Amino acid sequence: MELWQYDATDLTRMIQLGQVSAREATMSCLARVDAVNPKLNAIVRRMDGEALAAADAADAARRRGDMLGPLHGVPVTVKINTDQIGHPTDQGVVAFKDAMATEDAPVVANLRAAGAIFIGRTNAPAFSMRVFSENDLHGRTYNPRDKGTSPGGSSGGAGSAVAAGMGPLGHGNDIGGSVRIPAYCNGIVGLRVGLGRVPAFSPMATGTARPIGAQLMSTQGPHTRTVRDARLALSVMARGDRRDTRWADAPLVGPAPARPLRAAIAPIIPGGFTHPAQADAVRKAGKYLADAGYIVDEVMPPDVEEVTRLWHVIGSGDLFRTLGPNIEKYGDPGAVTSFRLWMELAPPPNDPNLVLDAYAQRDVHLFRWQTFFQTYAVVVMPTLCDLPPPLDQDLTIEGQRKVLDSLRVSLLTPLLGLPGLAVPVGQHGNLRTGVQIIPARFREDLALDAGEIIEAAEGVVSAIDPMW
Repeated sequence: MELWQYDATDLTRMIQLGQVSAREATMSCLARVDAVNPKLNAIVRRMDGEALAAADAADAARRRGDMLGPLHGVPVTVKINTDQIGHPTDQGVVAFKDAMATEDAPVVANLRAAGAIFIGRTNAPAFSMRVFSENDLHGRTYNPRDKGTSPGGSSGGAGSAVAAGMGPLGHGNDIGGSVRIPAYCNGIVGLRVGLGRVPAFSPMATGTARPIGAQLMSTQGPHTRTVRDARLALSVMARGDRRDTRWADAPLVGPAPARPLRAAIAPIIPGGFTHPAQADAVRKAGKYLADAGYIVDEVMPPDVEEVTRLWHVIGSGDLFRTLGPNIEKYGDPGAVTSFRLWMELAPPPNDPNLVLDAYAQRDVHLFRWQTFFQTYAVVVMPTLCDLPPPLDQDLTIEGQRKVLDSLRVSLLTPLLGLPGLAVPVGQHGNLRTGVQIIPARFREDLALDAGEIIEAAEGVVSAIDPMW
């Protein structure tokens, strides 16, 4: 195996034992970027010199006998909408191409403190509000499994890069599926953490009031090719920063639930279309869990259609109230068209009290889901209701309607502030089908435990060459 083919867990162990150097690992991943990124355009800002200097420093630290972090020498990427010192937080917007960060965001600082080597920044749609990762500043990112299929969004660059072996770990963030959807589209693992788990704020935007919906629904998370790497990345990313007013010092492993463990599966999502291949993936995941000793019931968690509806009330009535004018002013034509069609299909409520009511109702539904998790350790659902969308499907009214219909299952966890682990299950042509595993608040460990069982049955994901 080439070094770029290893997962982060094995790679950092090899580096710490002196079997390979951090420089060798970094050079291997950079060579892989040379080989496949011209086709995929997943990494849109390279930092070869900075990465090799950091790798040399990591090797010197090992020779000195310094304490080494859990990602010592591991090449990683960061999404373009997240502050990283010395690089622009451009968000895929031409007007922001020189918006240079002077401080790391907490998640980047945590990766750096753990010894990670930053090799590049990954693409996203302008303002990170599409399930397609293209913009006028950096161009289009492609899915290594199918050139005509979206790599997902908004963290599509990270998903494509990890799937193709440019690095074992890619950073992303998720307000409506933006970690889990790229994981699904590219056939890898993606962990959306729950609200308060990973500290998150933009040092560049300190003092700027974010919409309440963004405060409650947006979280960070890793893309990886193995579930154990997602667990490792979580342990690193979750290091606290008390400047984040919502970060909680909660244990990464909670109390042992009652045995036997129970899992709920929901193959068919009410309120719209569910592709049969996605329903089959959920049932297959349920069988894997049953074979491992879980009691598996086909049962729907509470209020699924209403929770989805509330996301749109908060999204159109609060998130887009401030984001919309920026998209209209600075966004590229794709971002503007997609946004306008979204607003046509899910218009803002005409009474602002309805947004306040939605926030109040959110707490009621979270209580009901938390009660549901008193019985079930996890619930397994499709990651998207449909297959990964073809490129630019959201640029016509009927296409956007299909996108939002497919999205309805990915909006549940952000509205409620819950974690969600996306893992591939099954195959549909060159594409993977996949499920998301949802646990209670601060119980990412239970989702990861279930994910490892499913992964053991399906097989660990390997990096792929572009299939076109």
